[in-house]
Amino acid sequence: MKSIHQFIRQIILKWIDFFYAPFKKYIPLQTFRYAACGGANTVFDICLFSFGYHFVFHKHDLALGFMTIAAPTAALFFALCFSLPSGFYLNRYVVFQQTGLKAHHQLSRYLLVTGICIILNYLFLKLFINYFGLYPTPAKILTTVFVIVFSYVSQTYIFFRARPPE
Repeated sequence: MKSIHQFIRQIILKWIDFFYAPFKKYIPLQTFRYAACGGANTVFDICLFSFGYHFVFHKHDLALGFMTIAAPTAALFFALCFSLPSGFYLNRYVVFQQTGLKAHHQLSRYLLVTGICIILNYLFLKLFINYFGLYPTPAKILTTVFVIVFSYVSQTYIFFRARPPE
């Protein structure tokens, strides 16, 4: 299993680093990797959201008996079931490799950031759909822009900051 993980990680790193050359003068490698991994995971998340909204929930609210979840909210959580683990993998093994943090510490920090991002996603989706009347998929894309800024700043400068050597 470890060899499969190393193989996948090396392919991702080689692919991202191949495209880094033109940006080398303007952006640090870690920031470029963050943008590439985050961008790919964001596209994955938006596609899953749209797929969930249209084909899993068929634009209908999800009735659980004791409560009803709006279709965009259900699609948000559907997408998170897949994009959260893929995002952690990319952050842990591709972007923030030299943090000096153990996996469980990094996971707890990632889950904290993700929890805040889920709340921001929910609030912005409600705002854009219910108050501004946007269609759910464009609302999700606009929401993602705001959440990415928070996520990048918090992960880079607070949660995954490399510890100084002891």
